[in-house]
Amino acid sequence: MADIARTRDAPASLSTTGALASLSLAMLVSSLGTSIANVALPTLSVAFAASFAAVQWVVLAYLLAITALIVSVGRLGDLVGRRPLLIAGLALFSAASFAAALAPSLALLIGARAAQGLGAAVMMALTIAFVGETVPKERTGSAMGLLGTMSAIGTALGPSLGGVLVAALGWRSIFLVNAALGVVAVLAAWRFLPAGEARAAVGGEARGRFDTLGTLLLAATLAAYALAMTIGRGHFGGLNAALLGGAIVGAALFVAAEARVASPLVKLALLRDPVLAPSLAMNALVSTVMMATLVVGPFFLSRALGLSEAATGVVLSTGPVVSAFCGVIAGRVVDRLGAAAMVIAGLALMAAGCVALALLPERFGVAGYAAAIIVLTPGYQLFQAANNTAVMADVDGSERGVVSGMLSLSRNLGLVTGTAVMGAVFAFAVGASDVAAAAPAAVAGGMGATFAVAAGLVALAIGVAVVGDRRRRRSA
Repeated sequence: MADIARTRDAPASLSTTGALASLSLAMLVSSLGTSIANVALPTLSVAFAASFAAVQWVVLAYLLAITALIVSVGRLGDLVGRRPLLIAGLALFSAASFAAALAPSLALLIGARAAQGLGAAVMMALTIAFVGETVPKERTGSAMGLLGTMSAIGTALGPSLGGVLVAALGWRSIFLVNAALGVVAVLAAWRFLPAGEARAAVGGEARGRFDTLGTLLLAATLAAYALAMTIGRGHFGGLNAALLGGAIVGAALFVAAEARVASPLVKLALLRDPVLAPSLAMNALVSTVMMATLVVGPFFLSRALGLSEAATGVVLSTGPVVSAFCGVIAGRVVDRLGAAAMVIAGLALMAAGCVALALLPERFGVAGYAAAIIVLTPGYQLFQAANNTAVMADVDGSERGVVSGMLSLSRNLGLVTGTAVMGAVFAFAVGASDVAAAAPAAVAGGMGATFAVAAGLVALAIGVAVVGDRRRRRSA
């Protein structure tokens, strides 16, 4: 009888493995699309005889499309079915990548990158949502850890792979690689993802409705906020203030609109959920902190320690490499010890890592920096796996897409905010108008001050986790 049971379980196990492989590839492709283009910006500036500010839109268009639309495409997946929408998103990503490779002008390249970002938004929103349909509940943490690992690999691989391709084959090759990987991901999704997931069961009348007004308001609000945080290259001027004010007005209009429609894009009650609301806040705080390593780290390594560009790149790869190795392990720990406890454990590790980054690099140089990152990164992976598991494990099947989109959005907003806020903290602590020309001692001092602030933000996230856990226990 045991042999018969094992035989029956084998096809299900193979199906789960195939589905996870497909979702992992989708996550890898979307992450690679984010990081691979940055290295080509100087080449694009020459190729199109354009300013660096203009070619930056090749990266910014991709990020804006993801940030503005990720919640909306998650909701659309809940309504029309996640499998067909994910396959369509992968196909759009591939086609847009091919169009980017053939673009004869910078404007068309930027347009192709925006379309590529829309495809990536679908992939990012729905890969996490699919975990609940393809993986047993007791293995949710492991699946989340695997997706985190693939995201880290894509992020780490992008700059190095992009550099090799641009040097050997030209800038168009980086988009051709995206197109080829996207085609493979389409075929894998078509073959392995389950076709019978439930659509939104809000009721027969609301099942096919899509909140167009809410989508437009949210997209405009998020785009305005992202632009306010990213344009000006670290200088907050009148345009930034106007965009931020527009984002605030847009957010108020969005909340008012969602309170009045029968089938809202985001149910306002979700924002009061004792699990989801704290998770979104923690996700944004943690992502803000992690962005500091990308904003401040390169300046410290090159200016304070005097490392070459190649050596700086090698040291900066420590985080993604550690992340790639510990993601699956973090997921298994979450499955074994529980998501709620591991959220706090992950945050505690992150706090220790931030304190280490504030103290060790100035005293021990590269060794101190690497040691601190080796503490910080597993904490981040553990937090991500536990936080995503806590949110997605019990979410209603009709809302998996929109909730997954909100999780991804909170992470993106944290990264966008971290670019501006942590960069401003670093510049203020350095005390120089041009950080790139500051004295090594000033840069080292700015590094310590920035990560002292980062440790405070992680401590705030721990407080949110503790209060949220108490609320969850009272409401249970």
